[in-house]
Amino acid sequence: MHKVQVLFFATLKEKAGVSEAELELPAGSRVADLKRLLLSQYPGLPEARSAMLVAVNQEYAFDEDPVPDGAQVAVFPPVSGGSGAPEVFAVTEGEIDLNDLLAQITTPSSGATCLFSGMVRAETLRGEPRKTLRLEYEAYKPMAEAKMRQVAEEIRERWPQVEGIAIVQRIGILQPGTPTVLIACSGGHRDSGVFEAARYGIDRLKEIVPVWKKEIGPQGEEWVEGEYIPEAGD
Repeated sequence: MHKVQVLFFATLKEKAGVSEAELELPAGSRVADLKRLLLSQYPGLPEARSAMLVAVNQEYAFDEDPVPDGAQVAVFPPVSGGSGAPEVFAVTEGEIDLNDLLAQITTPSSGATCLFSGMVRAETLRGEPRKTLRLEYEAYKPMAEAKMRQVAEEIRERWPQVEGIAIVQRIGILQPGTPTVLIACSGGHRDSGVFEAARYGIDRLKEIVPVWKKEIGPQGEEWVEGEYIPEAGD
């Protein structure tokens, strides 16, 4: 028998009633076998493939992938990269210092920087408009930082003139008006791809970096889940 550590995040943590567990699997088990075992032990978990994603040792895993002995397995809902150039990747509970991060990715040849910063809204217009008192962000930190590096590698493949890249996500309880995420790219000039790279960075982060948010307002609490389902290679 193989022993694996299972970590639950966001809505799946609430549905399972635990944040982590240790399970035993027969040798040779695959992700599909693990899912069946989880559903039998935690019947509150969703059966739909699109509602429960799996990562094995910090990489997205699919039904036919093996689950090795001693693996760290994460289960979570869909989420709401060596060039020598300066890079910053972080998941933090502390304040995001925009000026400090820009200084870290600015080189002597940098003549332009494009920065995107997400903020906590005080009012959500998705569906029925409603007030937001605060947001709670949660992340699978080791995998999140690894996937940030992957996003940076993808940026460099598309926009090789981009110099520095910073991707930072804040977690914890955040009040309206607080920066939650930062994507910044520097380059020699404004036509080096920094605008497009920063936009790509935030879009890709929303697809593959395992970070979730819970909206908390007068009407109650709700985890916000995405719709993108990672594929092999993500």
